[in-house]
Amino acid sequence: MKSLLKPLLAVVVAVLAATGCASTKPAAPKKVLLIAGRPSHPPGMHEFRAGMLLFQKCLEQVPGITVQVASNGWPTRLEGDKRVDDASAFDGIDAVVIYADGGGGHPALQGNRTQLFDELARRGVGLGFAHYGVEVPKGDPGAAMQRWVGGYYEHMFSVNPMWKPEFKEFPKHPVTRGVKPFATHDEWYFNMRWVPGGQGVTPILTATPDDKVRRGPYVYPKGPYDHIVADSGRTETMMWVCERPDGGRGFGFTGGHTHQNWSDPNQRKVLLNAVLWISKLPVPKDGVNSTPSETDLVANQDPKK
Repeated sequence: MKSLLKPLLAVVVAVLAATGCASTKPAAPKKVLLIAGRPSHPPGMHEFRAGMLLFQKCLEQVPGITVQVASNGWPTRLEGDKRVDDASAFDGIDAVVIYADGGGGHPALQGNRTQLFDELARRGVGLGFAHYGVEVPKGDPGAAMQRWVGGYYEHMFSVNPMWKPEFKEFPKHPVTRGVKPFATHDEWYFNMRWVPGGQGVTPILTATPDDKVRRGPYVYPKGPYDHIVADSGRTETMMWVCERPDGGRGFGFTGGHTHQNWSDPNQRKVLLNAVLWISKLPVPKDGVNSTPSETDLVANQDPKK
Protein backbone atom coordinates (compact mmCIF):
# COMPACT_ATOMS: atom_id res chain seq x y z
CA MET A 1 0.00 0.00 0.00
CA LYS A 2 2.81 2.38 0.94
CA SER A 3 4.53 1.62 -2.35
CA LEU A 4 1.39 2.75 -4.20
CA LEU A 5 0.92 5.93 -2.15
CA LYS A 6 4.40 7.28 -2.77
CA PRO A 7 4.12 7.58 -6.57
CA LEU A 8 0.54 8.91 -6.20
CA LEU A 9 1.75 11.58 -3.79
CA ALA A 10 4.53 12.50 -6.17
CA VAL A 11 1.99 12.99 -8.98
CA VAL A 12 -0.23 15.19 -6.80
CA VAL A 13 2.72 17.39 -5.76
CA ALA A 14 3.82 17.73 -9.38
CA VAL A 15 0.34 18.81 -10.48
CA LEU A 16 0.03 21.34 -7.66
CA ALA A 17 3.43 22.77 -8.46
CA ALA A 18 2.55 23.08 -12.15
CA THR A 19 -0.65 24.98 -11.36
CA GLY A 20 0.96 27.17 -8.71
CA CYS A 21 -1.25 25.74 -5.97
CA ALA A 22 1.64 24.26 -4.02
CA SER A 23 3.29 27.66 -3.49
CA THR A 24 2.23 30.05 -0.76
CA LYS A 25 4.70 32.74 -1.85
CA PRO A 26 2.74 35.94 -2.55
CA ALA A 27 3.03 37.56 -5.96
CA ALA A 28 5.44 40.48 -6.23
CA PRO A 29 3.66 43.82 -5.86
CA LYS A 30 2.89 45.75 -9.02
CA LYS A 31 5.29 48.63 -9.55
CA VAL A 32 3.77 51.96 -10.64
CA LEU A 33 5.63 55.14 -11.56
CA LEU A 34 3.78 58.48 -11.40
CA ILE A 35 5.56 61.23 -13.34
CA ALA A 36 4.63 64.75 -12.23
CA GLY A 37 5.39 67.64 -14.57
CA ARG A 38 7.28 70.82 -13.81
CA PRO A 39 5.47 73.73 -12.14
CA SER A 40 3.26 75.78 -14.45
CA HIS A 41 0.20 78.02 -14.29
CA PRO A 42 -0.95 80.06 -11.27
CA PRO A 43 -1.34 78.55 -7.78
CA GLY A 44 -3.97 75.83 -7.52
CA MET A 45 -3.74 74.98 -11.22
CA HIS A 46 -1.61 72.29 -12.88
CA GLU A 47 -0.43 71.16 -9.45
CA PHE A 48 1.12 68.04 -10.91
CA ARG A 49 3.43 67.20 -8.03
CA ALA A 50 0.76 67.76 -5.38
CA GLY A 51 -1.70 65.68 -7.37
CA MET A 52 0.67 62.75 -7.83
CA LEU A 53 1.71 62.74 -4.18
CA LEU A 54 -1.97 62.75 -3.23
CA PHE A 55 -2.60 59.75 -5.51
CA GLN A 56 0.39 57.97 -4.01
CA LYS A 57 -0.98 58.52 -0.51
CA CYS A 58 -4.44 57.31 -1.53
CA LEU A 59 -2.96 54.11 -2.99
CA GLU A 60 -0.81 53.33 0.07
CA GLN A 61 -3.49 51.10 1.61
CA VAL A 62 -4.14 49.11 -1.57
CA PRO A 63 -2.49 45.68 -1.30
CA GLY A 64 -0.19 44.47 -4.04
CA ILE A 65 1.07 47.81 -5.35
CA THR A 66 4.08 50.06 -4.80
CA VAL A 67 3.95 53.63 -6.08
CA GLN A 68 6.86 55.97 -6.77
CA VAL A 69 6.57 59.63 -7.75
CA ALA A 70 9.07 61.41 -10.01
CA SER A 71 8.83 65.22 -9.96
CA ASN A 72 9.79 67.87 -12.51
CA GLY A 73 8.81 65.84 -15.53
CA TRP A 74 11.02 62.74 -15.38
CA PRO A 75 12.93 60.45 -13.01
CA THR A 76 16.55 61.61 -12.84
CA ARG A 77 19.78 60.84 -11.00
CA LEU A 78 22.96 62.74 -10.29
CA GLU A 79 25.91 62.02 -12.55
CA GLY A 80 28.78 64.13 -11.26
CA ASP A 81 27.26 67.58 -10.86
CA LYS A 82 24.63 67.03 -13.54
CA ARG A 83 21.18 65.46 -13.44
CA VAL A 84 20.49 62.88 -16.16
CA ASP A 85 17.56 60.62 -16.99
CA ASP A 86 17.37 57.62 -14.68
CA ALA A 87 16.46 54.66 -16.89
CA SER A 88 16.52 52.33 -13.87
CA ALA A 89 13.23 53.87 -12.67
CA PHE A 90 11.53 51.87 -15.43
CA ASP A 91 13.08 48.51 -14.51
CA GLY A 92 10.35 45.97 -13.81
CA ILE A 93 7.68 48.63 -14.13
CA ASP A 94 4.02 47.62 -14.52
CA ALA A 95 2.47 51.03 -15.22
CA VAL A 96 3.49 54.64 -15.85
CA VAL A 97 1.20 57.68 -15.53
CA ILE A 98 2.16 61.17 -16.73
CA TYR A 99 0.37 64.24 -15.32
CA ALA A 100 2.21 67.17 -16.87
CA ASP A 101 2.20 69.93 -19.45
CA GLY A 102 2.00 68.54 -22.96
CA GLY A 103 2.32 69.88 -26.49
CA GLY A 104 5.85 69.99 -27.91
CA GLY A 105 7.28 69.98 -24.38
CA HIS A 106 5.54 66.75 -23.42
CA PRO A 107 7.88 64.69 -21.21
CA ALA A 108 7.41 61.52 -23.29
CA LEU A 109 8.54 63.28 -26.50
CA GLN A 110 11.96 64.44 -25.35
CA GLY A 111 15.15 62.73 -26.57
CA ASN A 112 14.67 58.98 -27.02
CA ARG A 113 11.76 58.72 -24.59
CA THR A 114 9.20 57.97 -27.30
CA GLN A 115 11.21 54.85 -28.17
CA LEU A 116 11.30 54.00 -24.46
CA PHE A 117 7.50 54.24 -24.22
CA ASP A 118 7.09 52.14 -27.36
CA GLU A 119 9.26 49.48 -25.72
CA LEU A 120 7.26 49.69 -22.49
CA ALA A 121 4.07 49.25 -24.52
CA ARG A 122 5.52 46.21 -26.32
CA ARG A 123 6.20 44.70 -22.89
CA GLY A 124 2.54 45.22 -21.96
CA VAL A 125 3.21 48.02 -19.46
CA GLY A 126 0.17 50.14 -18.62
CA LEU A 127 0.32 53.79 -19.73
CA GLY A 128 -1.83 56.68 -18.51
CA PHE A 129 -1.95 60.41 -19.25
CA ALA A 130 -3.83 63.15 -17.40
CA HIS A 131 -4.97 66.66 -18.31
CA TYR A 132 -2.46 68.56 -20.52
CA GLY A 133 -0.54 65.29 -20.67
CA VAL A 134 -3.07 63.98 -23.23
CA GLU A 135 -2.04 66.70 -25.72
CA VAL A 136 0.79 66.19 -28.21
CA PRO A 137 1.44 67.62 -31.69
CA LYS A 138 -0.23 65.82 -34.56
CA GLY A 139 1.92 63.62 -36.79
CA ASP A 140 4.32 61.13 -35.26
CA PRO A 141 3.64 62.21 -31.64
CA GLY A 142 -0.12 61.88 -32.17
CA ALA A 143 0.32 58.46 -33.77
CA ALA A 144 2.40 57.40 -30.75
CA MET A 145 -0.35 58.43 -28.33
CA GLN A 146 -2.88 56.52 -30.40
CA ARG A 147 -0.67 53.45 -30.11
CA TRP A 148 -0.30 53.91 -26.36
CA VAL A 149 -3.79 54.96 -25.22
CA GLY A 150 -6.04 55.10 -28.28
CA GLY A 151 -6.42 58.87 -28.63
CA TYR A 152 -5.04 62.32 -27.90
CA TYR A 153 -5.82 66.04 -27.80
CA GLU A 154 -5.00 67.63 -31.15
CA HIS A 155 -4.49 71.41 -31.29
CA MET A 156 -7.28 73.20 -33.22
CA PHE A 157 -9.24 69.94 -33.52
CA SER A 158 -9.91 69.20 -29.85
CA VAL A 159 -11.14 71.93 -27.46
CA ASN A 160 -10.51 72.94 -23.84
CA PRO A 161 -13.42 74.98 -22.43
CA MET A 162 -13.89 75.60 -18.73
CA TRP A 163 -17.24 73.96 -17.95
CA LYS A 164 -19.06 71.65 -15.58
CA PRO A 165 -20.07 68.41 -17.29
CA GLU A 166 -22.48 66.21 -15.36
CA PHE A 167 -21.24 62.63 -15.35
CA LYS A 168 -24.45 60.71 -14.70
CA GLU A 169 -24.06 57.27 -16.26
CA PHE A 170 -21.06 54.98 -16.55
CA PRO A 171 -20.29 51.86 -18.53
CA LYS A 172 -19.89 48.55 -16.73
CA HIS A 173 -16.12 48.45 -16.41
CA PRO A 174 -13.62 47.90 -13.55
CA VAL A 175 -12.58 51.57 -13.74
CA THR A 176 -16.15 52.73 -12.93
CA ARG A 177 -16.62 50.50 -9.88
CA GLY A 178 -18.03 52.49 -6.98
CA VAL A 179 -18.10 55.74 -8.99
CA LYS A 180 -21.28 57.75 -8.44
CA PRO A 181 -22.59 60.70 -10.49
CA PHE A 182 -20.52 63.85 -10.03
CA ALA A 183 -19.76 67.20 -11.63
CA THR A 184 -16.72 69.48 -11.23
CA HIS A 185 -16.03 72.80 -12.94
CA ASP A 186 -12.75 72.29 -14.75
CA GLU A 187 -10.97 72.50 -18.08
CA TRP A 188 -12.51 69.31 -19.42
CA TYR A 189 -11.16 68.70 -22.93
CA PHE A 190 -13.20 66.93 -25.58
CA ASN A 191 -13.24 65.92 -29.26
CA MET A 192 -10.12 63.77 -29.08
CA ARG A 193 -8.38 62.45 -32.19
CA TRP A 194 -9.14 58.76 -31.84
CA VAL A 195 -7.35 55.78 -33.32
CA PRO A 196 -9.22 54.79 -36.53
CA GLY A 197 -12.47 53.11 -35.65
CA GLY A 198 -11.88 53.70 -31.95
CA GLN A 199 -10.32 50.24 -31.77
CA GLY A 200 -9.90 49.09 -28.17
CA VAL A 201 -11.22 52.38 -26.72
CA THR A 202 -13.97 52.47 -24.06
CA PRO A 203 -15.39 55.87 -23.02
CA ILE A 204 -15.55 56.20 -19.21
CA LEU A 205 -16.62 59.78 -18.43
CA THR A 206 -19.10 61.19 -20.93
CA ALA A 207 -21.45 64.18 -21.03
CA THR A 208 -23.21 66.37 -23.57
CA PRO A 209 -21.96 69.98 -23.76
CA ASP A 210 -24.66 72.52 -24.49
CA ASP A 211 -24.37 74.94 -27.39
CA LYS A 212 -22.98 77.70 -25.17
CA VAL A 213 -20.03 75.47 -24.21
CA ARG A 214 -19.52 74.48 -27.86
CA ARG A 215 -19.38 78.11 -28.97
CA GLY A 216 -16.72 78.90 -26.39
CA PRO A 217 -14.71 80.71 -25.51
CA TYR A 218 -12.24 77.84 -25.16
CA VAL A 219 -9.21 78.43 -22.97
CA TYR A 220 -6.88 78.58 -26.00
CA PRO A 221 -7.39 79.46 -28.79
CA LYS A 222 -10.71 81.00 -27.84
CA GLY A 223 -12.60 79.70 -30.87
CA PRO A 224 -15.30 78.89 -31.75
CA TYR A 225 -14.45 76.11 -34.20
CA ASP A 226 -17.05 75.34 -36.84
CA HIS A 227 -16.64 71.57 -36.52
CA ILE A 228 -17.26 71.72 -32.74
CA VAL A 229 -20.36 73.89 -33.12
CA ALA A 230 -21.68 71.62 -35.88
CA ASP A 231 -21.72 68.64 -33.52
CA SER A 232 -24.42 70.18 -31.34
CA GLY A 233 -26.12 67.59 -29.15
CA ARG A 234 -23.38 64.99 -29.42
CA THR A 235 -22.15 63.22 -26.30
CA GLU A 236 -18.43 63.73 -25.73
CA THR A 237 -15.77 61.70 -23.92
CA MET A 238 -13.65 63.29 -21.15
CA MET A 239 -12.00 60.08 -19.92
CA TRP A 240 -11.37 56.81 -21.71
CA VAL A 241 -9.55 53.53 -21.31
CA CYS A 242 -7.86 51.45 -23.96
CA GLU A 243 -6.92 47.80 -24.38
CA ARG A 244 -3.99 47.62 -26.79
CA PRO A 245 -3.23 44.84 -29.29
CA ASP A 246 0.05 44.25 -27.39
CA GLY A 247 -1.98 43.19 -24.35
CA GLY A 248 -1.28 46.36 -22.41
CA ARG A 249 -3.77 48.90 -21.12
CA GLY A 250 -3.97 52.66 -21.12
CA PHE A 251 -6.14 55.61 -20.13
CA GLY A 252 -6.59 59.28 -20.85
CA PHE A 253 -8.13 61.70 -18.35
CA THR A 254 -8.76 65.24 -19.57
CA GLY A 255 -9.71 67.01 -16.31
CA GLY A 256 -7.34 67.89 -13.50
CA HIS A 257 -6.61 71.54 -14.31
CA THR A 258 -7.90 72.66 -10.89
CA HIS A 259 -6.24 70.92 -7.95
CA GLN A 260 -9.18 71.47 -5.59
CA ASN A 261 -11.31 69.15 -7.72
CA TRP A 262 -9.36 66.15 -6.41
CA SER A 263 -11.35 66.68 -3.21
CA ASP A 264 -14.33 65.20 -5.07
CA PRO A 265 -14.31 61.52 -4.02
CA ASN A 266 -15.72 60.28 -7.32
CA GLN A 267 -13.28 62.18 -9.52
CA ARG A 268 -10.49 60.83 -7.33
CA LYS A 269 -11.87 57.29 -7.36
CA VAL A 270 -12.21 56.97 -11.13
CA LEU A 271 -8.58 57.96 -11.63
CA LEU A 272 -7.29 55.70 -8.83
CA ASN A 273 -9.32 52.81 -10.25
CA ALA A 274 -7.70 53.46 -13.62
CA VAL A 275 -4.20 53.26 -12.12
CA LEU A 276 -5.00 49.81 -10.70
CA TRP A 277 -6.60 48.67 -13.93
CA ILE A 278 -3.70 49.58 -16.22
CA SER A 279 -1.39 47.88 -13.68
CA LYS A 280 -3.51 44.71 -14.12
CA LEU A 281 -4.46 44.67 -10.48
CA PRO A 282 -8.05 43.78 -9.55
CA VAL A 283 -10.18 46.84 -8.84
CA PRO A 284 -12.24 46.41 -5.62
CA LYS A 285 -15.96 45.96 -6.18
CA ASP A 286 -16.56 49.41 -4.65
CA GLY A 287 -13.51 50.95 -6.27
CA VAL A 288 -10.54 52.50 -4.48
CA ASN A 289 -11.89 54.23 -1.39
CA SER A 290 -9.72 57.04 -0.07
CA THR A 291 -10.24 59.58 2.69
CA PRO A 292 -7.49 62.20 2.45
CA SER A 293 -7.57 64.91 5.09
CA GLU A 294 -7.98 68.60 4.33
CA THR A 295 -4.25 68.93 4.96
CA ASP A 296 -3.54 66.17 2.42
CA LEU A 297 -5.66 67.93 -0.18
CA VAL A 298 -3.70 71.19 0.01
CA ALA A 299 -0.23 69.75 0.67
CA ASN A 300 2.80 69.77 -1.64
CA GLN A 301 1.63 72.49 -3.98
CA ASP A 302 4.46 74.16 -5.88
CA PRO A 303 5.63 77.61 -4.76
CA LYS A 304 4.37 80.00 -7.43
CA LYS A 305 4.03 83.70 -7.90
